[in-house]
Amino acid sequence: MTDREISGVLPVNKPAGMTSHDVVYKIRKLYGTKKVGHTGTLDPDARGLLIILIGRAAKAAEFVVAGKKFYRAGLRLGITTDTEDTSGTVLTECENIPDKSALLAAVEKFKGDIMQIPPMYSALKVNGQKLCDLARKGITVEREPRPVTIYSLEADGGGCDYTLDVCCSAGTYIRTLCADIGAELGCGGAMSSLFRTQTGGFDISQAHTLDELAEMSQEERDTLLIPTESLFSELPKVTLPSFYERLAKNGAEIYQKKIGTHFPVGTLVRVHGKGGFFGIAKAEDYENGSALKIIKFL
Repeated sequence: MTDREISGVLPVNKPAGMTSHDVVYKIRKLYGTKKVGHTGTLDPDARGLLIILIGRAAKAAEFVVAGKKFYRAGLRLGITTDTEDTSGTVLTECENIPDKSALLAAVEKFKGDIMQIPPMYSALKVNGQKLCDLARKGITVEREPRPVTIYSLEADGGGCDYTLDVCCSAGTYIRTLCADIGAELGCGGAMSSLFRTQTGGFDISQAHTLDELAEMSQEERDTLLIPTESLFSELPKVTLPSFYERLAKNGAEIYQKKIGTHFPVGTLVRVHGKGGFFGIAKAEDYENGSALKIIKFL
C-alpha cells in the first residue's frame, strides 16, 4: 500500500461485532494509507462513536484519550456473568428483582467521584499482560480500584431491563458500572448493550458508517476529514512570528517574555505559524525563564 499524503480526523459509527482495530484496517484500505489510528477503544459488542485519526493526526492519539464520554447502555438485572455483560457465562441468577424506585435510589450512589475495580475482561495490562488474555486462560488476578468520575447518570425502564444514559471520565468501565449497580441492589446485574454517543468533543451525528464510506468516491471521503487542530480546540492558541516559528520547528524553547505570553507551567497550547497549525507546546521553567517548547509536531 502506498501512503497518500492526507491527514485529519474521521468520526466513525462502529457496528457491533467488530473490533476497533478491524475498523482501522478497513479505513486504511478506504483511504489508501497505513497511517491510521484511533482513540478510545470500543469493545467488539459495543456500537457507536469511534474517533479515527488519519495521517499526521494519528500522532495526536495520546492527547485526546482524556475528557468526558457519553454512553447509552442496557442494564439487565437478575444475573451476573464472568464478563460483566450478557455475552459472558452466567454465574448467578436471581428472580427477586427490586422495583424501579430501588433502582433509581441505587443509581444515585454512583454519581460523582467513585472507585472502580477494572474487569478481568478488559485490555488493561498487568505485568505486561492484558487482563482479557489472562481471563480467557481462566486466570484471575488482583486489580487495584481506580478513581473515575460519573458526571451524570440517568436510568429508565422497568422489570429486569433498564437504559442508562451515562456521562463519565475516560477510563470508566460501563460494564463494571452495571455490575456494581446490580450488586448494590443485591440481585446482580450485567450490561446488555453499549452505544457511545459522544467522545473527544465529537458527536455520533457527525459519524459515518463503514458501509456509507465504502459507497463514496475517494474525493467524497476526503472531504469528510476534519482538521487535526479540532482535537485541541479547547487549548489556547499561540501564533509565532516567522523567526520564532523556525526556532520552534528546530526544537528550541521559545521564551514567553519574547513573545508576550504568560502561560503557567504545565499549560498546553496549540501553536500556529505562517502556514497554520503545526504542533502542541508545553510551558516549562528553564534557566532563563518560562518558555514554550513543542512536545508534538502535527
